[in-house]
Amino acid sequence: MSDVAFTELKRVFSSLLAVRTASQNFAATLADRAFDLFEANIEAQAAHLPALACAKGCPSCCALRVTATAPEIFLLARYIRQIDERMPATALGSLSRRVKLANRATRGLNETERMKLRQPCPFVVRGGCIIHPARPLACRGHASFDRRACALAMAGRDVDVPLSAPHVALRALVQDALRAALDQAGLASDLYELNHGLALALDDPERERNWRDGQDSLAPARIAPAAAAQTDAVLWSRAAADADTIRDEA
Repeated sequence: MSDVAFTELKRVFSSLLAVRTASQNFAATLADRAFDLFEANIEAQAAHLPALACAKGCPSCCALRVTATAPEIFLLARYIRQIDERMPATALGSLSRRVKLANRATRGLNETERMKLRQPCPFVVRGGCIIHPARPLACRGHASFDRRACALAMAGRDVDVPLSAPHVALRALVQDALRAALDQAGLASDLYELNHGLALALDDPERERNWRDGQDSLAPARIAPAAAAQTDAVLWSRAAADADTIRDEA
């Protein structure tokens, strides 16, 4: 992805930030735009690749640690509240409670510890993602060509999972552009652990307003830059290896 593309995406987000108001939907507007930009471009970027193995009923990667920006977390917190209002609670209780239970089980664990624990994602219900329309960029950008490899990896086997390079690259491009625009506007632009960030946002809706006012209201869930960079390096190495394989087979 080019510097030109990054600059253009940052301009899109900056234009939204330039006209922001005290609207309660401000964070959701930013996250929705990020999701739209990803979905509008990924098909063309990945058109030359084999079909993905990802489908409903394969939640293997849903035990991985997920990171997200503040706008993504606040949008998803709103979505969860709407689901809880419309749907009866499951045997585990409301969706909000499922998030808090998952956070209690996974909080503070690194990537390796998280995989060993194999804690189910709180949003997987009957094999499907109940928050699929509002899923974070990290989930959208994690796409595999080998369902069996994913299952083996999550079972603790030492296998290489072939990932789609365009998905990894586009997720990084959109997310980095959003974060750069947030930083320029004086808003917290870090990445946060999803379950922990959501637990904070669900416990105190005022955190969203505080974030709009310039506070880092999700700071307890912040992922250290070094840890985030390590995760990205693993994703890029897997995606690059698979891209080489595809070129060799062409």
